[in-house]
Amino acid sequence: MRTAGGCRVRVISALFAVAATLLFADVASVQLFQWTPQQLVKYTGKNPYDRFPDGRPRVPDDMLQRLKGLIAEEVQAVLPAKGFPNQFVSLDGWRVLQPGRKMVGRVLTVQFMPLRGDIAEVDEADAKAKGTTPARNQTAIDMLQPGDVIVADVFGAEWNFVGNKLAHYIHTTTGNGMIVDGGVYWLDRIAEAGVQAYFKNSLPTQNMRVMVTGINIPVRIGNALVMPGDVVLADREGFWFIPPHMLQEVVESGEMSKARDDWSLMMLGTGKYTSRQIYGPLTPELQKQRDDYVFQKTGRKPPQAPVSR
Repeated sequence: MRTAGGCRVRVISALFAVAATLLFADVASVQLFQWTPQQLVKYTGKNPYDRFPDGRPRVPDDMLQRLKGLIAEEVQAVLPAKGFPNQFVSLDGWRVLQPGRKMVGRVLTVQFMPLRGDIAEVDEADAKAKGTTPARNQTAIDMLQPGDVIVADVFGAEWNFVGNKLAHYIHTTTGNGMIVDGGVYWLDRIAEAGVQAYFKNSLPTQNMRVMVTGINIPVRIGNALVMPGDVVLADREGFWFIPPHMLQEVVESGEMSKARDDWSLMMLGTGKYTSRQIYGPLTPELQKQRDDYVFQKTGRKPPQAPVSR
């Protein structure tokens, strides 16, 4: 038997879905492509966490904090072995505004392409009919939430995504910064404000014209396909773009790796052992010491090697 309460829940859910579709359809109509919340749910269906109204996975803050304690090498084991071989982008060819400062956050994506007049005319006419303006960098920037990192695919162009004022807005809104496969300018002023930015180039003036072609869609950074709602770990090695449903396994593996390394460094620091004794096959006694240390630090027992028969 269907209860009145159950019917009300279904009606409310249906109305919410319709309202969300209409809300984001209006935004999408003045740009070339933006996933609706329903599409984001579909393509991030393995996400185990809550979601933002735009459909992006909302990885909990405590998971982000745990990831901040790790580095690129400590989290490298899981993703390639689980069908994600292209989620790391080396920092070669990139510039960093605040060297040595790590950045971790939830990804919001924006995609640009070279300006093409006939496409821009359609976009402008559509926007004018609706009493608004075509999508631009601020369209995506104004969607940012605390803890986000905006990832801009500007195809390496000599075009500056933001200057000091928009960079300041990004920083104060998110507490984070940006990854821009293109330009950022007013660098001295941005650096003074403490904003973190990874970017390809910088010019004191705009060198070309571009147009927004997508927000909250998959983008390419280096050889990585980056999804809205991915979690990025950016450090001096490069960027890991981690799917939300893989994050816990990545973090736990990284914490185990860090604990093992911490134990090795501690033992080598005593001066009692050779490098081969610690950084090599361990004796049963040392193996137990390391396993106990890892368990103390992580609360998890290291996987045991299978016994040969």
